[in-house]
Amino acid sequence: MKQKIGKEIRMIALDLDGTTLTGRSEISPRTVEALHRAMEQGVHIVISTGRPWCSLPEAIFGIDGLEYMITSNGAVITRISGRERIYENCNEPAAVERIVALLRGRGFSVDAFTDGQAYIGAAEYREMKENGCAFRDADYVLRTRRPVADIFDFMLEHKARLENISIVFRREEDQKEVMRQLAAMDDITLTSSFHNNLEIGGPTTSKADALRFLMRRLSIDSDRLLACGDSPNDSRMIELARIGIVMGNASEHMKARADFVTDTNDNDGVAKAIEKFVL
Repeated sequence: MKQKIGKEIRMIALDLDGTTLTGRSEISPRTVEALHRAMEQGVHIVISTGRPWCSLPEAIFGIDGLEYMITSNGAVITRISGRERIYENCNEPAAVERIVALLRGRGFSVDAFTDGQAYIGAAEYREMKENGCAFRDADYVLRTRRPVADIFDFMLEHKARLENISIVFRREEDQKEVMRQLAAMDDITLTSSFHNNLEIGGPTTSKADALRFLMRRLSIDSDRLLACGDSPNDSRMIELARIGIVMGNASEHMKARADFVTDTNDNDGVAKAIEKFVL
């Protein structure tokens, strides 16, 4: 645990799923009030999510005063006003080629994010539409993904612009084997946002690196940062922050990384953390 020095918080970085959003993908009134009160004190609120821009919930855009969104696990920072991209940190094209060679033909569920959109193979999209899916949220996929004829051909065509590659597994043993194979690659980052997926970014892509860029831009150092999250893709920003907060619904592994464990996402955990450390 990092020793606290009592400096005033100037920036709050918030993951979405399992953190700021409830299990019903809503933001509670208490959380909205806490965010508004923090912004009234001059605190910058930064959403920092693994989702691409196209998957952001409408509820986020209803919070007046938000300035920046970090999406695709830190691959992109967008200034909300004018939808201006001020930072990009995508996958290396050569790494994408090796990833495609590794995954093609193995039957895994693969999504590719580029230019703020998320894509999936058309055959898998049709299968989910007709029959649902036992290991993914089919409604979410159908709402947020665009089908393409072949996801691997699409990845190669857009290899210079891929923000993130997500693999979702039916079987834990497959996930472990692919993780072992990908871990041997030194020009990617490998993380996850839920129990049966892996997410691949560029060699320096992370929520923490994106936050460092934004803090330099706003002249804020990490002693003034509070970050809230619940999953492994939040680990680096939680470690970066002076006050790293993990949700009560997170795993024990994640809780061990925290300076403070707050309540669950369904019980106003983010609001309670902001009230305690900022307000």
